[in-house]
Amino acid sequence: MASEGLAGALAAVLGGRGLSVHSCDSEPAGEPLAPVRLRKNVCYVVLAVFLNEQDEVLLIQEAKKECRGSWYLPAGRMEPGETIVEALQREVKEEAGLHCEPLTLLSVEERGPSWIRFVFLARATGGILKTSKEADAESLQAGWYPRTSLPTPLRAQDLLHLVELAAQYRQQARHPLTLPQELPCSLVCQRLVATFTSVQTVWVLVGTVGMPHLPVTACGFTPMEQRGGIKMAILRLLQECLTLHHLAVETRGLLGLQHLGKDHADGICLNVLVTVAFRNPGWDVLTFPPAFEW
Repeated sequence: MASEGLAGALAAVLGGRGLSVHSCDSEPAGEPLAPVRLRKNVCYVVLAVFLNEQDEVLLIQEAKKECRGSWYLPAGRMEPGETIVEALQREVKEEAGLHCEPLTLLSVEERGPSWIRFVFLARATGGILKTSKEADAESLQAGWYPRTSLPTPLRAQDLLHLVELAAQYRQQARHPLTLPQELPCSLVCQRLVATFTSVQTVWVLVGTVGMPHLPVTACGFTPMEQRGGIKMAILRLLQECLTLHHLAVETRGLLGLQHLGKDHADGICLNVLVTVAFRNPGWDVLTFPPAFEW
């Protein structure tokens, strides 16, 4: 990839578009990389937040034995072969009776690479709201409720934060509309836009094995990487090319999400913005092994 190609790749990632994943620059030590599989070693959950013009929230009443009768946002596990959007639309139809389209990804939550939840702001496009007469194993009913006066009991208090996140986005968006890019991936991995600022110049970390590219790090499934969350893969890659005890590393946000889910490609790639800075003034040189450069 020439410099023009690298600039184009950077523009694509910063613009929320995706890039194919061909290889990884960092892999977990002592752990053979194998394609991830839904229902085997990864679980993806989709969740939708709906807010109508009356500032009401769409909630469903749970039918599951362990939380029967409690209220929550439409959510559920992805099935093999689904795209993220297909899974979201299926879960909303099953639990609330509505057709929908996602407007933007609001957040990605994780408990290590084996459990990841995708939270969307969505809007209803049709269907008929599920009533108690249509109660089944998916839900007992669905309804619209004022954001400031939700029914009880709630299945989990985290829905309050998610509803507030959606309301804040509607009032003042902090990021452009972001939807999953349908690109297959066999692993759970992250592509880094890792930046370092010196005077008035912003430097971007580049992998140099093969053609210059934005570095990709594979998430591991060892107990340590599971406990530390997916940020462990970022720190591992940076540890391989930087002396981290001199540096402060911050994950600033998600630039994009890639997944397809067809032909047994159950992996995802998260495009992530990371900043690197010196902990103490006076340091002004970053050195790298041959595989990386600014």
